[in-house]
Amino acid sequence: MSFMQIKDLNVHYPIRGGFFNTVVDHVYAVDGVTMEFEKGKTYGLVGESGSGKSTTGKAIIGLEKITSGTITYEGKDVTNQRRNRNNSFNKDIQMIFQDSTSAMNPRKRIQEVLAEPIRNFMNLSPHEEKRRIIELLEIVGMSEEALLKYPHEFSGGQKQRLGIARAVACNPKMIIADEPVSALDLSVQAQVLNFMKDIQTEFGLSYLFISHDLGVVRHMCDHISIMYKGRFVETGTKQDIYENPQHIYTNRLLSAIPNIEPSTRKERKEVRQAVEAAYRVEAPKFFDAEGKVLGLKNLSSTHRVAMSALETEAN
Repeated sequence: MSFMQIKDLNVHYPIRGGFFNTVVDHVYAVDGVTMEFEKGKTYGLVGESGSGKSTTGKAIIGLEKITSGTITYEGKDVTNQRRNRNNSFNKDIQMIFQDSTSAMNPRKRIQEVLAEPIRNFMNLSPHEEKRRIIELLEIVGMSEEALLKYPHEFSGGQKQRLGIARAVACNPKMIIADEPVSALDLSVQAQVLNFMKDIQTEFGLSYLFISHDLGVVRHMCDHISIMYKGRFVETGTKQDIYENPQHIYTNRLLSAIPNIEPSTRKERKEVRQAVEAAYRVEAPKFFDAEGKVLGLKNLSSTHRVAMSALETEAN
């Protein structure tokens, strides 16, 4: 049973031009995305750079303006209420950012960093607040000595643990994790990921896990959606995606591109060209006249894949 539903989510950015600076077109960063989240489960979003996966996460939590669509949380429409601090949605849905360094105020000690969400959403006395902060440090395996330190005094893995501590400070029901380990060494990645799974089990958390790393996604996620140009091209359980991939883009990512988020601009360009070349040669009709991914068809109760233009014409 899902506790939150995202229906037909759109984030479109206007492109202005001409003498009167009028809107001449739009960038369709997120275009018709639909998802459901279940308690204690992890939903993965996968795609190359610019596919819209991070924008989707930010739109859900309220960091990006939604053009249209609805967000329903525990049976209530919260689409236009996410910036209201008194709304339970803002307490229950928290976020872990990719860059843990920039996500923390460098001029504040860790005690202040961790106290911020507690003061925003929990009515605690100073003594209770201090006790909660110490408890958070214990949860992420850090000592009370960290309280008086500044963010720059910690390693990348430690800062990501502190980011997790801040995210769970108010006992949320769900965490949106945007590339939470991409900036970490492989050994540290494993530690942080295993820790995230441990606290998920302990607290019954749900995750929206956004990542370019297919190995990490396989380790973490129950349900996965593959994004391309703001739309889903395939969505299903972990078994559906990894054992029975149907869409050419999914297959391309799984078989030919071990890392779909290369570090250099040249590598990113090569990846993008390779993926688009695969479309042109092997599946030229997976887009409509405007270049958008066509609608999804059901392969099973859990597995959906984008239709080709030929299938659309047949219907």
